Amino acid sequence: MHPAPSVIVFTVASGAGYGLLATLALLAAFGAILPSLWLGLVGFGLALGLITAGLLSSTLHLGHPERAWRAFSQWRSSWLSREGVAAVATYLPAGLLALLFTFFDPGRGTLAVLGLLTAAGAIATVFCTAMIYRSLKPIHAWCNHWTVPGYLALAAATGLALAFAVLGAFGDAAAGPVGIAAIVALAAAWWVKRSYWAFLEVVPGASTPETATGLGRIGKVRLLDPPHTGENFVTKEMGFRIARKHAGRLRVIAVIGGIVLPAAFVVIALATAQPLHSLAGAIAAVLALAGALVERWLFFAEAKHTAMLYYGATRA
Repeated sequence: MHPAPSVIVFTVASGAGYGLLATLALLAAFGAILPSLWLGLVGFGLALGLITAGLLSSTLHLGHPERAWRAFSQWRSSWLSREGVAAVATYLPAGLLALLFTFFDPGRGTLAVLGLLTAAGAIATVFCTAMIYRSLKPIHAWCNHWTVPGYLALAAATGLALAFAVLGAFGDAAAGPVGIAAIVALAAAWWVKRSYWAFLEVVPGASTPETATGLGRIGKVRLLDPPHTGENFVTKEMGFRIARKHAGRLRVIAVIGGIVLPAAFVVIALATAQPLHSLAGAIAAVLALAGALVERWLFFAEAKHTAMLYYGATRA
């Protein structure tokens, strides 16, 4: 599939934003962080800013962005619609939590309720985003049991890396436990992506020219003439190809740049004092986001649509 930049930015920015939002919300809910003006402005501001920027970027690949509101009406059957509903619904508790945490001290009970609701909404939204792709049966690379864990793991890893950078910059005591959690989340993201790529290598797509045409019982099916003599929308958008060697290199870049190095810089930050602590934490967060962009580009580029079976593909 052709990797649309707007969708890549959307999934990475919103995933990291929801990961950061859920982390801060849970910390506030359990009293691990206390109401603070600057921590609230920077932490919740960054989280909500990433979420909003990601959601807005998701409309850029639409032919008529002004009609995006119609997606909310199909929540009974569409994961895209459910994602939109969950995203909008999460703004209410998240906005109240950010407001009260930043400018007031509403008490432990209020923060606990709003924090848990916000975290639940953030996780639910990322789950719905993953299910948009998990539910697309014509694309084997997406319609499998590793898609949802991949989205959730990457959101947690990038969100915790951002949370560690923010908390470390303010010298908050919660930075230590969050840093350890970030290392665990990065390791989990590596394991999930490694398993996902292994799945793609070992388990081929079930669709073949024989199953697509229904002529498998007769014998081998081969293409005599393609549907079109030149490139068209299907071949450009659904027939995007990436060389195997380039995919391998990008996988290595995604793992080293987006997981190994961020984890290493988190360790450096945990072992040092300011200002190196904050610098290392910020570098870890930036690297995690950069690695997530590479991983998400691969997620789209390596996917094969079954429509390409009619253009000469032997399996999809």
